Amino acid sequence: DLGKIFEAYWFLGASASIPSPWPSSFSTQFNKDTPLQLALNDTPSSIYLSSSPPSFCAAGRTPDLQSILSVMEDAESFIYIAVMNYLPTMEFSKPQRYWGDIDTQLRRLAYERRIKVRLLISCWSNSQPVMFPFLKSLASVHDPKSKLDVQVRLFVVPPNPGPEIKYARVNHNKYMVTDKVAYIGTSNWSGDYFVHTAGSALVVNQTGSQSEDPTVQSQLQAVFERDWESDYSTPLSQNADLTAYC
Repeated sequence: DLGKIFEAYWFLGASASIPSPWPSSFSTQFNKDTPLQLALNDTPSSIYLSSSPPSFCAAGRTPDLQSILSVMEDAESFIYIAVMNYLPTMEFSKPQRYWGDIDTQLRRLAYERRIKVRLLISCWSNSQPVMFPFLKSLASVHDPKSKLDVQVRLFVVPPNPGPEIKYARVNHNKYMVTDKVAYIGTSNWSGDYFVHTAGSALVVNQTGSQSEDPTVQSQLQAVFERDWESDYSTPLSQNADLTAYC
């Protein structure tokens, strides 16, 4: 199924236009509503691949944004997110445009269902300054009295004592893990990556597992919690001096 996504990119590399509709050879029967059922490491699993942008999705393919929103909607207790960039904007559009699809979903679930939300965002010299006011705004949705629990931390990889390597020494993660699902993607979380840029993601649900072996979800949760509690993670406060971090 991932081969079909690759073939679509290969096809577009030699084509001047995007097919509409795509030929049936690119179609898939595996999506958020009818995932592939298989044993992954001997564990019963429901799996599908999403893709972006929607214009690259042949019949049956779940667009990547729809996949993210669906995974969040299905969460019952927590949503943990680790990404390099998080911006509720069309990052590369002119004129500038706000894009609140993911941001609104997180705020809604934190308020309506009291879902615990954690965001671990990379912080380095190439981080866009405008990202931090939006993150501070999201982090402000935190009030134990009202059972609102959204927290944001910045993840900083210390500089290498040796020669500088461009675009390195930063956490490039793009994943989300909930109490049910592991989502591992290729896109930064701003509007352009889901509307204009090619990308894909793997969604794994193993909640039906009766095995004592760790699931993909539990392993990814452990990775997130390790980084969240590490010395490289710093809580983002409203009056934080970001120059001390990035």
